[in-house]
Amino acid sequence: MGRRFFSKYGLIIPLLLLSFTLYTPGKVKVYLIGDSTMANKLIRYYPETGWGMPFSCFFDSTVVVDNRAQNGRSTRTFMQEGRWQPVVDALQPGDYVLIQFGHNDEIQTKKSATTEDQFRANLTKYVNDTKSRKAYPVLITPVARRNFDTTGVLVPTHEAYSAIVRSVARDLNVPLIDLDKKSQALLTKFGVENSKLLYNHLEAGEHPNYPSGKVDDTHFSELGARKMAQLVLEDIRALNLGLAQKIIKR
Repeated sequence: MGRRFFSKYGLIIPLLLLSFTLYTPGKVKVYLIGDSTMANKLIRYYPETGWGMPFSCFFDSTVVVDNRAQNGRSTRTFMQEGRWQPVVDALQPGDYVLIQFGHNDEIQTKKSATTEDQFRANLTKYVNDTKSRKAYPVLITPVARRNFDTTGVLVPTHEAYSAIVRSVARDLNVPLIDLDKKSQALLTKFGVENSKLLYNHLEAGEHPNYPSGKVDDTHFSELGARKMAQLVLEDIRALNLGLAQKIIKR
């Protein structure tokens, strides 16, 4: 494909350091909780990139982004593994929690699966726990998979679980970023072939981490992660969240 990649240490390490910066008084902390599409990535998976990685670079120095998202987690397993309570304990008034699950909840053959009722209940707990600490929850629908049919039409894969996220946001009166819908529009704009550039599609020999190549229509390339992060930032502005005032104007 003739792409250029940054040095693996040049991009990944600074982003990881930004994501795990310790809390500093007087700064707003933004926690990201979710799955592999949002998560920080180990160097051995590069150039696979979660959208939470470039997201952390778009804010001024008064914001600290703490990316707690983990590969393979659902609303249930993220809590069961003890990943959520430390976030609750650390929350300060005025902090934000961006919540994006669904990929691993909706696949009923996975150990991480949840029923639709469980998914709703878990999202409700994340929101209420966040509010109890006087912090701001933001619900995000699961980001789209690249799933075109034979006629070149993008086929949604998150309809039921995205609808639940929208419903919980409406019922609990919390901000919603409909990343499923927005990313579908982006994929459609790119088209069948060019949309491969947004995902971890590699030819054999193109990258040493994937000597046999890779065809992954769920996880992002660096470009795709940045594009998805920008969609989230657009809605932070559109929703007129206080956090929008801290986005660096370029």
